Amino acid sequence: RRHSPPNGQQKLGLRSQINLRRWWLRAWKNGRMNNGQRKFGRMPAVQEQGEVLASFGEYTEAVALVEKLVEANFPMTAIAIVGKDLKTVERIRGRMNYGKVALSGATTGAFIGFVLSLFSPVPEGADASSIAVSNVIQPVLIAAGIGMIFNIVRFAMSRNKRSFMRSSMVMAKEYEVQVPSNLLAQAREAAAKPAEGV
Repeated sequence: RRHSPPNGQQKLGLRSQINLRRWWLRAWKNGRMNNGQRKFGRMPAVQEQGEVLASFGEYTEAVALVEKLVEANFPMTAIAIVGKDLKTVERIRGRMNYGKVALSGATTGAFIGFVLSLFSPVPEGADASSIAVSNVIQPVLIAAGIGMIFNIVRFAMSRNKRSFMRSSMVMAKEYEVQVPSNLLAQAREAAAKPAEGV
């Protein structure tokens, strides 16, 4: 919807032009803010922190309780697993050098080349050996070489170069299963029920 300027501004002086520009700027900003509010209104609401049903030292134990609640037909969207005292854990998987980088790039490139070779056309009248060389072996070797060079260059140009491979994960000291306060009694009743088949 277009905003119409105030009446009586067909012939504008310098001060009137400045006022008109300010008016257009305010209208444009208001339109953008309204659009942002409408988009934000479509986002799912963040669940408020509820009551603690149980606390565990392992995430799998918290998941087991949640599965038990779900089996008892407890509302799934009302359950939350909250991790307390988060920490990042990095595990060292091995050494990292140019040889391993090149081997990893060659392996990835060879796999991509093999997949692409499956879609390459087969020339008519060619024997099996020539087909194997031109349609399979050549693409695999070329792609392996490209992947190896790409990995070596990327490793050489990386700023945070490390001499080891690692895998990182976020862990918590404690995991709480939380539910809304109005459903706490129902959750305790569902958690106290014996598992099916026991």
